[in-house]
Amino acid sequence: KDGQTREHALLAYTLGVRQLIVAINKMDTTKWSEDRYQEIIKETSNFIKKVGYNPKTVAFVPISGFNGDNMLTPSTNCPWYKGWEKEGKNGKVTGKTLLEAIDAVEPPKRPTDKPLRLPLQDVYKIGGIGTVP
Repeated sequence: KDGQTREHALLAYTLGVRQLIVAINKMDTTKWSEDRYQEIIKETSNFIKKVGYNPKTVAFVPISGFNGDNMLTPSTNCPWYKGWEKEGKNGKVTGKTLLEAIDAVEPPKRPTDKPLRLPLQDVYKIGGIGTVP
């Protein structure tokens, strides 16, 4: 239940990542089961909603990384798959492959009008020099 996917979703949201793609990998091991695909969408949607994401803005893409299926070109192994759909800033966006989902990510607005901020990792006290962040 408390797997890496949940941890990564929480970490991404905490770090300010607001756009998400869920690539459902290893679909070849389930013989491209539509039921398993829908089950993963339901389960993943529930916990990303709790983290703070809106599942309607997320593309869920079934893939087989090992075989390269549905990554660059649509796969013939999942005739039931009609494609992903997500809500973007300019309306609905659709596609079929992982590459199309990546291309549909909207570049974030850079706060160039705000002062530069840098995170500090540690503070060191160096004899003869003083405190150095």
